[in-house]
Amino acid sequence: MEATLPAVAEELLKEIKKAFQETSHVPDDLLLALKFVFGSSAVAALDLVDQHSVTRIVSPRGRAVYQVLGSSGKLYTCYTSCHFCTCPAFAFSVLRKHDSLVCKHILAMYLSQATGACQELSVSDQQLASILLAEEKEEGLGTVR
Repeated sequence: MEATLPAVAEELLKEIKKAFQETSHVPDDLLLALKFVFGSSAVAALDLVDQHSVTRIVSPRGRAVYQVLGSSGKLYTCYTSCHFCTCPAFAFSVLRKHDSLVCKHILAMYLSQATGACQELSVSDQQLASILLAEEKEEGLGTVR
């Protein structure tokens, strides 16, 4: 089952995509709405999009994940199917405290899709598996304790 954002967030992202396709920019009223819905993550996510920090990594079988180069210089892996990011802010602010809908990396992923600013990298199935396994090991999930 694929996770979904609240309807207001989904609709806002659709409006941003539509406006960007028509005018090549995001109007101020939608930027304000973005800040209202997503809070402090909005400005940071827009910065990541401006820096072209989002890459969609896709395998020949159509499997895809996103990697976002965070402001710290670290790569975080984001999964659209479950709105999950490997960053510490996601674990703390989204999962633990429930302060935010998403972290700035996931929001940057959605905004880069809406504005066409997402880079694309085609890799083999094995390379994608290696990316995911490396992430798992880095997070300490790959070892039995």
